[in-house]
Amino acid sequence: MANTPDFRTHADQSCRYSEEFVNIYYDCMDKKRRNLTRLYLDKATLVWNGNAVSGQDALEQATQGQTTLLVVTGGIAKFEGNKQRFFNQNFLLTAQASPNNDQPVWKIASDCFRFQDWNS
Repeated sequence: MANTPDFRTHADQSCRYSEEFVNIYYDCMDKKRRNLTRLYLDKATLVWNGNAVSGQDALEQATQGQTTLLVVTGGIAKFEGNKQRFFNQNFLLTAQASPNNDQPVWKIASDCFRFQDWNS
């Protein structure tokens, strides 16, 4: 019988990969925005506050048969000269083969960003 990781192992790995990804993504967003596109698949979809920015194929086609993670984040963002605003962001990541084959390289297949503005 093959030695397959149990659910807890998969969950622990998913949490670790998600945390690593979020740290890389937001560090890049803050400090190296010009490099941000390197984190996306060529056929990725980006939805910014309900507006589709790019994307060519249906999401199912982009990730079919591949290991994927859904990463849900939220916080407060402040973009140049604007007030702070709450946001949430969902990423669908897909595992790509890495050159050293010990850990996958995660690429963004879908990114959905939304400001959360409530009436006070």
